[in-house]
Amino acid sequence: MALAKRIIPCLDVKNGETVKGTNFVNLRSAGDPVELGKLYSEQGADELVFLDITASHEGRKTFTDMVTRVAYEINIPFTVGGGINQIDDVTRLLNAGADKVSVNSAALRNPKLIDEITNRYGSQVCVCAIDARYDDDEWYCYLNGGRIRTEKTLMEWAKEAQDRGAGEILFTSMNHDGVKTGYANEALSELSDALEIPIIASGGAGDIEHFYDAFTIGKADAALAASVFHFNEIAIPDLKQYLHTKGIPVRLS
Repeated sequence: MALAKRIIPCLDVKNGETVKGTNFVNLRSAGDPVELGKLYSEQGADELVFLDITASHEGRKTFTDMVTRVAYEINIPFTVGGGINQIDDVTRLLNAGADKVSVNSAALRNPKLIDEITNRYGSQVCVCAIDARYDDDEWYCYLNGGRIRTEKTLMEWAKEAQDRGAGEILFTSMNHDGVKTGYANEALSELSDALEIPIIASGGAGDIEHFYDAFTIGKADAALAASVFHFNEIAIPDLKQYLHTKGIPVRLS
């Protein structure tokens, strides 16, 4: 029996509201994150991701009170990321009700953070988020919400994150983000073949066929999207029914 593929709405949070942009810029408001999260839970989303998208850049901590409100309102697993720099941040967010934490910039700067999280709380709690852009015939990882390029490649860093104990890789293609032309399926497939942990596809969803391609061509274990859900372009029940009819194993409500 194949594991069900997961549909994960992502809520980028800035100053307490959900925002969405294109290629990581030109942000526009999409509503209250707690209310949106509750709606997606009711519609059949498998998980949710809440990212404080400016936390690393501005040196802030993720809003713990929002996490508490989300935990009170929804009954599906959710991941929180943004501004997680040390194990105390993880403890605080898990105590507030988060099921998993997503680490990105801080883990790239200090890879031992992944070891610390997984040693204390287990691999299932640690999602390693990777923002990468295809530059000069290679995928390079970026820091601080896509602002600073590093010399680490996507494959190199994803393998190291797995080796350090990360439970999942959340790969966002900066080239595809918000453009709605489909996921970076070639890179996703390469990641899936090289790693043993689940790969979450992110960046590029524009129509329901893109999700199908991510699961078949890209071999992703989960597909994450934002604007197509936030702006009512794709309804989660319709998406899951479509995938089901195409033979993709999904959890139907």
